[in-house]
Amino acid sequence: MGKFVIKTTKTGIKFDLKATNGEVIATSEVYKSEATCKNGIKSVIANCGAAIEDQTVKGYAQEKHPKYEVYTDKKGEFRFRLKAKNGQIIATGEGYKTKPSCLNGIKSIQKNAPTAKIVKE
Repeated sequence: MGKFVIKTTKTGIKFDLKATNGEVIATSEVYKSEATCKNGIKSVIANCGAAIEDQTVKGYAQEKHPKYEVYTDKKGEFRFRLKAKNGQIIATGEGYKTKPSCLNGIKSIQKNAPTAKIVKE
């Protein structure tokens, strides 16, 4: 079972969604309070089943929010960001060497987020 790990940083509070094996699947922005961080977690859980908008293909179909946006970064790695219904980014993934690996990251969020417990470090 996955888990949301809440951590205090120098500038606020953030969460990481970790898979059963302990790997970080997605990371949040830095929030000002634990309450707003927990609201971010609720938003990920509520929106994790969103459609995927693959921005790496020419003429891609635009999806409505909520959605995962798959894109390539400056290094040429594949990344995703999960956007809520209001268009705000609520979670981002790491850089992946291949698109299938990136898409597996999204599948892992869809599998782990709904039942993940929340822990504080």
